[in-house]
Amino acid sequence: NFDLKRAKKILDADHFGLEKVKDRIIEYLAVRKLKNDLKGPILCLFGPPGVGKTSLGKSIAKALNREYVRMSLGGVHDEAEIRGHRKTYIGAMPGKVIQNINKAKYSNPVFVLDEIDKVSSDFRGDPSSALLEVLDPEQNETFKDNFLEVEYDLSKVLFIATANSLDTIQPALRDRMEIIEITGYTLEEKIQIAKKHLLPKQLEEHGLKSSQLSMDKKSFAKLVDDYTRESGVRNLERKVGAVVRDAAKSIAMEEEYQKKVTPEEIRRILGAEVFDKELYQDNKHAGVVTGLAWTSVGGEILFIESSLSRGKGKLTLSGQLGDVMKESAMTALSYLKSNAEKLKLDYRVFDNYDLHIHVPAGAVPKDGPSAGITMLTSLASVFTQRKVKQKLAMTGEITLRGKVLPVGGIKEKILAAKRAGIKEIILCQKNKKDIDEIDDRYVKDLKFHFAETVEEVLSVALLPQKVPNAMELVITEQKS
Repeated sequence: NFDLKRAKKILDADHFGLEKVKDRIIEYLAVRKLKNDLKGPILCLFGPPGVGKTSLGKSIAKALNREYVRMSLGGVHDEAEIRGHRKTYIGAMPGKVIQNINKAKYSNPVFVLDEIDKVSSDFRGDPSSALLEVLDPEQNETFKDNFLEVEYDLSKVLFIATANSLDTIQPALRDRMEIIEITGYTLEEKIQIAKKHLLPKQLEEHGLKSSQLSMDKKSFAKLVDDYTRESGVRNLERKVGAVVRDAAKSIAMEEEYQKKVTPEEIRRILGAEVFDKELYQDNKHAGVVTGLAWTSVGGEILFIESSLSRGKGKLTLSGQLGDVMKESAMTALSYLKSNAEKLKLDYRVFDNYDLHIHVPAGAVPKDGPSAGITMLTSLASVFTQRKVKQKLAMTGEITLRGKVLPVGGIKEKILAAKRAGIKEIILCQKNKKDIDEIDDRYVKDLKFHFAETVEEVLSVALLPQKVPNAMELVITEQKS
């Protein structure tokens, strides 16, 4: 069915947000309609768990009026599962691709290849290499299954792959797919999803009518903010389910209960809040800076602390840092040493003091190229004893020459900063294009500073000097 308006209606009804993905699917349909053939591209939906990648496949099948088949590739490590066994083997059978098409009873289903990043290889062959033939639009017209022994045309099938990360997908395989990134949902989107999809679904699953239980926006916001912190909505659905079960128990036992769930009721049902909403802490000490990090479940804010103690210039790093972050810290220190005069630092400070850089939450491993300017600001702050501006966060990498480099995951980081009560953000000038792509309502109330050099970062981040520099006092003491 190539009715585009109907397809748009179905996609909008099934999924809130995800505009880019929906537009791409409508484009695909428009091209098929004009060209009047079914040869399809291979789409790969990539994003964190629970954002609706697999269910999007189901919606696409419904919108196209085609059969839907799903094949999970998690842990597949035998090439024969894709290409089938030769008939000479005992227990030979066709590969999963042909089996699923046989099950669909049509040659043009919507075929979802779930978890394509979790395919593994061993002595039985490499399934991701076998998938090259399945997913190459030039080759899959003549796909050869070892069991069938005749060529089969897979070009009419619309393949949709899903993946949580792209790093583990073989480069040749990644090249054959069109990658559509699905980022995490914002607070506003989650509230709408819970209201329109999760609550009705949970009510139906627990045998309740919509008149028996309702929740307002504040209650949903409390669930999202205080009890779940994830990119997707799986955990949110579980929490909504717990609230519905509480009402179901009261109805079954014929007890009095509140039909309209309030935030206070949620606290009674789910217990104390799991997450603190306001993660931001005041920078009362020099050397404490708020950084922004990307994780597989969305953005996070993290603190970087530096302290000085009398010693011989030793550098200590703690907080389970990976190699990239350790290198960022060393680069930052080298930059400060070579530009000590610019920052009005006495070069002897570096030899007379030990420096300790710590990133709290020491049990959590941290790595990634986005803490360079944060480390540098923390060091500059502790050496000059100038405090960092309130409610400011930053992300970006640095070079030894003092250039600021762009980083990824900007949308998730911005949302994390907003959740944590940050008001100003410093980014690399080249990341301005990422901000332009984010919906205006998510970036309002935030002030952005775009920097190209480290000097620009420090001029924005550090407050003016109010007291004599502690280091200068020590040096004068030593001179006298």
